[in-house]
Amino acid sequence: MKLQKKKDLMQKRRWRIRKKIRGTAERPRLVVRFTNLHVYAQCINDVLGQTVASASSLDKDQREAAIKPNVEGAAKLGKALGEKAKAAGIESVVFDRAGRRYHGSVKAFADAVREAGIQF
Repeated sequence: MKLQKKKDLMQKRRWRIRKKIRGTAERPRLVVRFTNLHVYAQCINDVLGQTVASASSLDKDQREAAIKPNVEGAAKLGKALGEKAKAAGIESVVFDRAGRRYHGSVKAFADAVREAGIQF
């Protein structure tokens, strides 16, 4: 019962954020998702419904680095995604935190992407 209520509240936060955020070709939506074991991140063009650049802790490069869903792992993945986005020609993005608070691992991820040269 309590777990279901937490899930429902998280989904409501996701919907509330997504109502205001929309990715375009010039400024895709950068969404980051943390699970108990892995981290997933994508730059999405919502107009066409395409993923422009993506990175996750399941990628071959990242598996060797043993990325975990913590502050250190989020920073490594943020740097990797920032480099992929730069290679894809992305200069700026709209950040979608997927219902999570902007602190800890989400903040570390965002800071690493900014250091790679992507503007929010």
